[in-house]
Amino acid sequence: MPSIIPFLDKLSPEERDNVCSVIGKFAHNTKRRIQIDNFFQREFLSTLDKAKKLPREILESVIDELESTGKTLDALKFTDKDFAISQANKIKNSDTELPLYGVPLAHKELFQRFIKNGKAWPNEGGSKSRQNVKSHQTAKVISLLDEAGSIDCGRLVSVEYAFGVTGHNDYAGTPKNPWNKNYVCGGSSSGSASIVAAGIIPVALGSDTGGSVRIPAAWNDLVGLKTTLGRVSMEGVIPLCRSFDTVGPIVKTVEDAALLFSVLTGNKPVDLKSKHFEGGRLAILKGTALNDLQQKPALAFEESVKALSKFGFDIEEIEVAEVESALALSSLVPTEAYAEWRDVIEASPDLMYEKILQRFRGGRDVLASDYLKAMRDLEVFKTKYVNNTSEFDAVILPTCPILPPNLERLKSDNSYYVSQNLMALRNTRIANLLGICALTIPTNHRSCGVSIMVLPNMEEKLLRLGRAAELAIRK
Repeated sequence: MPSIIPFLDKLSPEERDNVCSVIGKFAHNTKRRIQIDNFFQREFLSTLDKAKKLPREILESVIDELESTGKTLDALKFTDKDFAISQANKIKNSDTELPLYGVPLAHKELFQRFIKNGKAWPNEGGSKSRQNVKSHQTAKVISLLDEAGSIDCGRLVSVEYAFGVTGHNDYAGTPKNPWNKNYVCGGSSSGSASIVAAGIIPVALGSDTGGSVRIPAAWNDLVGLKTTLGRVSMEGVIPLCRSFDTVGPIVKTVEDAALLFSVLTGNKPVDLKSKHFEGGRLAILKGTALNDLQQKPALAFEESVKALSKFGFDIEEIEVAEVESALALSSLVPTEAYAEWRDVIEASPDLMYEKILQRFRGGRDVLASDYLKAMRDLEVFKTKYVNNTSEFDAVILPTCPILPPNLERLKSDNSYYVSQNLMALRNTRIANLLGICALTIPTNHRSCGVSIMVLPNMEEKLLRLGRAAELAIRK
């Protein structure tokens, strides 16, 4: 997928020189192209900051490319060029050092945007049952990104109500995997991963209730951060299951993930070099997480373990009974999700995709007493998991046991749709159920990620470990 913008040819020599003076080495004089992947590099941000302006031509070209490629990949919900330009104009004279100065972003369509003049962005959450619903506020995390100097270019397609991990959306369209358009890119943060992988924007936010950041990140060779419940604000984000919903970035490097995490939490940037993990201890989670792996994910994980061991990590296989116990309580998600959306769903069930409707209704008949007991049991399992893994720096496992499914077969084969959804989120939902934070990083095999999990509220340690693992594995 091309990741460059051909706009320089449209400019006069004088205009071209002016743009090149701002973007410095990122303007390729021969090809007259600008590499979008480099928007997020420190050198470019530094140059832009010194120039104190974002060339309007660059921003417009980013949005044009987002619209063009986004439609080709079925990943784009909408853009708002006028608003993006107004944001660029607002920051260009800023006297404050902004960590995301001029960085063009777009996000999963669950994140609300309400503009002060009364203009509200669509807030459909990928569902026809919310057709024409408008935002009534701006999500807290979006406001934080605004304050950091980023440019919000629009919203990206999500699975309906974020309730599906293959990325399939019968209403809004199913975002394609940029590496092979015959395959899905994963969900529910599907458009986010597709657009970042295509090189159009460097960062997109997603939400993760059972793997919806990490699965599409893994299948598109990206980095995805699943934060601890409550660590990043969900205010102004369409919920699925509030007991498990989290917000996290989909990016290309762990360094980018660390920067976004600091912005989203209001904390100082994570020092990725402050600790070395030579001699650190990692645990491989035996049991269900290693069962029925497809050949390529199995090979990718095996090679990654060897690379981490060579890097200096002491690696041990362990069994944690509480993992299996927690997985047995996965029905908590549809139960709470149905309670959240019952009135909307049952008012117009014909407006929902049948398979998503079935998933919601899977929680319809659960007794309140059974739900409350399961939630209490889960808290016990969380405590035991922490006690049984605290001697290790992290637990590692394959992010997904399977490769991206075929799009057309998902549409036509119901048993395939069900089985692929269940298999895709089998490993990722462990972190959500146990309340821990997790990071997926790419391996040397396409669409195969390795997940690193640490204890709750230890994202800083997780990101340092992730950076070390990134250096060890990606050679």
